Amino acid sequence: MHEVSLCESILQVMEQSAASQGYTRVNSVWLEIGQLSGVDLEAMRFGFEVVTRGSLADGASLEIVQIPGEAWCMKCAKTVPVKQRFDECPYCGSYQLQVTGGEELRVKELEVD
Repeated sequence: MHEVSLCESILQVMEQSAASQGYTRVNSVWLEIGQLSGVDLEAMRFGFEVVTRGSLADGASLEIVQIPGEAWCMKCAKTVPVKQRFDECPYCGSYQLQVTGGEELRVKELEVD
């Protein structure tokens, strides 16, 4: 379950940010997670709760904004939605797609004290 290690990295980012910006508590965290990132959202929620216990983010709410998958079709030159890698183009049926969105995993916003 790599989500726990992702949560540990997110906690490190929050701790470094708290040290440089002078806050002592994180109340809410907003994450952007791409549909193609390979992250299990429920495992992420569980991992976040476990990893943040006893930290500056203990009890913080986790809000997840899911970013849809998107690709550029090389054959018909359109940006198309994709639900998983290796989907076909919904317009021309080609498999020559280059993923352009939906792989993200980033801290979008923190609510702090």
